[in-house]
Amino acid sequence: MNEILVPRNAESEILQAIAGWRPPAGASRAEEINAFNAILKRSNDALKQAFYAGADAAELVHGRSAIMDHLLKRVWRRFELDRTDDVALIAVGGYGRGELHPYSDVDLKLLLSKPADKDLQQRMSDFLTFLWDIGLPVGHSVRTLDECVRASAEDITIATNLIESRLLVGPEALFRTMNERLAPPHIWPSREFFEAKLEEQQRRHHRFGDTAYRLEPNVKESPGGLRDIQMVGWVTKRHLGASSLHELVAHGFISEDEYRTLAHGQMFLWRVRLALHTLAGRREDRLLFDYQRTIADLFGYTDEDHNLAVEQFMQSYYRTVMELQRLNETLLQLYQEAILYADEDDEPVLINRRFQARKGFLEVTRENVFKRYPSALLELFLTMQHHPELKGVRASTIRLVRRHCHLIDDKFRSNIANRSLFMEILRQPSGITHELRRMNRYGVLAAYWPSFARVVGRMQYDLFHTFTVDEHTLFVVRNIRRLSVPEFAHELPFCSELFTQIPKPELLYLAALFHDIAKGRGGDHSELGADEAETFCLEHGLSQYDARLVSWLVKHHLLMSLTAQRKDINDPADINAFADEVGNLTRLNYLYLLTVADIRATNPTLWNSWKDSLLRELYHAAKRVMQRGLDNPLAREDLITEVKHASLHILEARSVDLDACRRLWRDFDEEYFLRHSDDEIAWHTQAIVQSDPAQWPLVLIRQLTARGSTEIFVYAQGHHHLFAMITSALARLGLNILDARITTTAADYTLDTFMVLDESGRPIDERYKLDEIAGTLSDLLRHPEHVPVEVARRVSRKLRHFDVPTRIEFDTTSNGRQTVLELVTADHPGLLSRIGMAFTDSDVLVHNARITTIGEQAEDVFIITDLKHQPITDDWHLALIRDCLLRRLGRRPGLEGSVADADHPPLSGESTPGA
Repeated sequence: MNEILVPRNAESEILQAIAGWRPPAGASRAEEINAFNAILKRSNDALKQAFYAGADAAELVHGRSAIMDHLLKRVWRRFELDRTDDVALIAVGGYGRGELHPYSDVDLKLLLSKPADKDLQQRMSDFLTFLWDIGLPVGHSVRTLDECVRASAEDITIATNLIESRLLVGPEALFRTMNERLAPPHIWPSREFFEAKLEEQQRRHHRFGDTAYRLEPNVKESPGGLRDIQMVGWVTKRHLGASSLHELVAHGFISEDEYRTLAHGQMFLWRVRLALHTLAGRREDRLLFDYQRTIADLFGYTDEDHNLAVEQFMQSYYRTVMELQRLNETLLQLYQEAILYADEDDEPVLINRRFQARKGFLEVTRENVFKRYPSALLELFLTMQHHPELKGVRASTIRLVRRHCHLIDDKFRSNIANRSLFMEILRQPSGITHELRRMNRYGVLAAYWPSFARVVGRMQYDLFHTFTVDEHTLFVVRNIRRLSVPEFAHELPFCSELFTQIPKPELLYLAALFHDIAKGRGGDHSELGADEAETFCLEHGLSQYDARLVSWLVKHHLLMSLTAQRKDINDPADINAFADEVGNLTRLNYLYLLTVADIRATNPTLWNSWKDSLLRELYHAAKRVMQRGLDNPLAREDLITEVKHASLHILEARSVDLDACRRLWRDFDEEYFLRHSDDEIAWHTQAIVQSDPAQWPLVLIRQLTARGSTEIFVYAQGHHHLFAMITSALARLGLNILDARITTTAADYTLDTFMVLDESGRPIDERYKLDEIAGTLSDLLRHPEHVPVEVARRVSRKLRHFDVPTRIEFDTTSNGRQTVLELVTADHPGLLSRIGMAFTDSDVLVHNARITTIGEQAEDVFIITDLKHQPITDDWHLALIRDCLLRRLGRRPGLEGSVADADHPPLSGESTPGA
């Protein structure tokens, strides 16, 4: 771990230049600084050129360290610190390992044999100041030997840094004494050190969501990253006294193949980190969108059908860190057994002929178990479910599983006993998610289910899908499983209650496993996955009915979110069509639970009360249709009569003049009563009939509604740029518009309802903010002659890296009375206000708007008419709308086609930031 590779060619020339450099007689300090700066720049340029030329990553990392060694020694001599035996210059941390990336910190320890006198203090201070002046990112500490030992005993981080220390210059005896006093017999014995570092790793992993499969992973700190390799190195050196990871092979902790995997993974991550530092021109360990495409090109990946170069590169990254996670788990498991459980009873407890427990861990009874009984490769996971008291699987058994995965072939998969075992795992009352994840980590899931192997590590280059396909799939299963656990019932009470009503939960797990299995193949992944799911289910002994239900769920897993997003769920025709498509209550229950679990696993930070209420509202509306009978669908007239009656009942309880209410309603369009609840109608009506017209326009705000958002209601004299004015104002206030309903009365007043959330995705709860919204809108509406102000706010860093072609499509509503405009474009702050201005430019009235953001992509649906409230059918007017939108958005026309991409499914109810 401390070996330094001597760099070649340009690096060697730099070493010679450093060694041979002498300051000219009478050279000023500034001239010396400039000279060393020139050497540093030359070395950085040489390493950069070598990197772009394809030089070996290890040579570059160790080469920079070797250059730094020579430079520091030269500066050390410059301040005559080599003339005393009272101080040693020691490289620690990554630099102590001889590993330096272009912008890594150079960590140093100045170790004193005794407290420094004033002269030595001054020389050390001058030395460090000079390093900063020449631009070195130095991290340092100055301690006596006793202080060093005390600090290490108190702080595991300091102790860890010193484990990797390397003497650069100074008395060897002092360095040797430090190592002796820091050895395990004196401080941090192996057990305490391992426990502390294991807890440290667990905290670090938890900080990154316990997954390496984020959109922008940290190559150093994320699970499976370089820090996990270093963790193994620290424990290895502390426990075994080994100087290199390869010594683990001789000690029997890993095989030669596993060491090669470890070394290959480290080399790959080094190369990625080198690229990040080089491209960023600074220390950057996050694999940001800013660099992913460039690195993919740099590493030689090219776009293929249905598989972008950047997606291929990221799949290589994710698969590499998955292998490193597996090795990290195996090695730490071995250390747990050797260090933490060394004193525990070693007597095995027999579970069955194939498995036994030892020290609380599952292991095979004999090394040839998997060879003699290949089915045990699946039975292991079922056994773990049956014995929740077990702490895990012994590392030696994990290694045997990995070594025998090749036995899972077509013959194994067609064996009825193995198929039964797989289904038995899915039918267990507990441990399903844990064991599926364990199967994935050990490589068994991909071996048993080859289709899953294709999506392991597969990312989608967008902001919507925050996990790889395999990780997302297992998160969906995990979300469903949580619905069965009483402790989590408070998270989604309705879903948890509904889960108890589905007859066969394993069908829902199967639908979750297959819903995205065909991603990246081209075509409609839902249809391809549905066919594969039905075949799999029939082969695994499910009935035709159950197999078809799973297949239907996979094929239609986007149906509910699409309906909630694109359709008017207050329109009986749309609800009837959805209910007819679903067909029965059993399918509806399964589909609703799958949809919620899928959305929450796709991008969990975007789930909010608005999406929850929107889907629940659609569920109840469809259920009501099914209970009436699909042959007896909901009628518009019946719904309008019902909601009017319910609204009057509320108003009567509030002592509102009902005759005044009925007179007001005479001017209201039928659509108003279909698009609003009885509670909303009563709220609007009471405010209008009890107010003085001199107070109009009215602006009402409810902090929290049944739909989980803040509701803004505007009653004002109609004019064609009202929508643009309001959306512009809300954008300036930093609000996200989720839904807009606009109705014009016969008296030419508009009833506008906007559902909004704040920038963090929550209803507005500060009183001052609610007052600011009301005041801003009231002032604005009193001066309708003012032109809406275009909102200019910074586009986020992530959004800048995605170019979404703008697509505009027109259709007519199911009743033929209005025009539907579907717009797909790149999301950016203030988008909806720009759209509103385009509608003003093209003489369009907006009657309804459903606002959806899918990562970097906005997918909005508007119900519009012309200024005479007629559907827009003339080609010239449709072309005008298109041109005005493109001009306001500053976008080019995109390819015509479906708004939904089969590989990028939309999600209902996403908000448009700054809309």
